[in-house]
Amino acid sequence: MLRGFATVALLIVSNAFMTLAWYGHIAFRSKLERFGLYAIVLLSWGIALFEYCFQVPANRLGSIEMGGPFTIWELKVIQEVVSLTVFTLFVLVFMKSEALRWNHLAGFVCLVLAVYFIFRK
Repeated sequence: MLRGFATVALLIVSNAFMTLAWYGHIAFRSKLERFGLYAIVLLSWGIALFEYCFQVPANRLGSIEMGGPFTIWELKVIQEVVSLTVFTLFVLVFMKSEALRWNHLAGFVCLVLAVYFIFRK
């Protein structure tokens, strides 16, 4: 049980870095517009390094093959739901021009259903 919670916690931290690396340059455009594309790419890679510092241990800790509670399929679906959740929070907090609409929520429900079906034995 503890390994499962630790896996999800590490995935949340990992996805926070991933979302910042992938979309932060858009959200913080006014602060970064003086930098060129190559500088932004290097900055994003630097942030993404921290993503992997949490993602890889999360997968190792959570994987059945490494003594964890989740199959590789389960890990992937958990990762996608965590990713969408973190992304949604990021958009709502930092991207004021974007709104959360019903179709976004419908897609999220589909992912939650994916979790249900993947975990179904």
